[in-house]
Amino acid sequence: MPRLAKYVLAALCVAALFPLALVARSRSIQSPKTRLHVVYDMDQQPKYKPQAASPLFADGRAMRPPVPGTIARGELELDAHYFAGKIGGEWADAFPIKLTAALLRRGQERYNIFCSPCHGMAGYGDGMVAKRADEIAAGKWVPPASLHSDVVRGRPVGHLFNTITNGIRNMPAYGAQIPVSDRWAIVAYVRALQRSQHARIEDVPQPETGRIKEE
Repeated sequence: MPRLAKYVLAALCVAALFPLALVARSRSIQSPKTRLHVVYDMDQQPKYKPQAASPLFADGRAMRPPVPGTIARGELELDAHYFAGKIGGEWADAFPIKLTAALLRRGQERYNIFCSPCHGMAGYGDGMVAKRADEIAAGKWVPPASLHSDVVRGRPVGHLFNTITNGIRNMPAYGAQIPVSDRWAIVAYVRALQRSQHARIEDVPQPETGRIKEE
């Protein structure tokens, strides 16, 4: 083989290693530059991240505040009975939804998740959080109210709904965590709990009354 051909072949072999060397280098170092993308997909998008600055607006903010006087689609809450628990500005005594067995089961499930840690499974204010706070003698701990007290039983269902939505005294608001329909389901279940602990013989179906009296 001619000497020139050998030199050319050696140069080509060395040149062939350059792409591999560049790939290895790019994988081992950090760079502010974006990698080469043959297919962009959605890796690179013309977008702003939360709290980022933008020269497009006069205030320099990319995140825009709500337009004054506007309401987002689906958030127009005209029914004060359903969304606020009030009728004519007063706490409602009636439910704005139909009470069913499925609704009570849903209310029991949501109550056990959100309410029972403090109020207890039966509603006497003896939940796990309350018991633990009593054990460690938490200085600023205020025991949760019993749902079976005369005060709480005497409150309208709209008041109970508002308590879940906005909180009361030391109880925090749960409006952000619990949808409106689930709040009403919880209120319905609380009423069922209260009735179960203050039931009268008149509440028992007639066919069962005789059997209970005999027992």
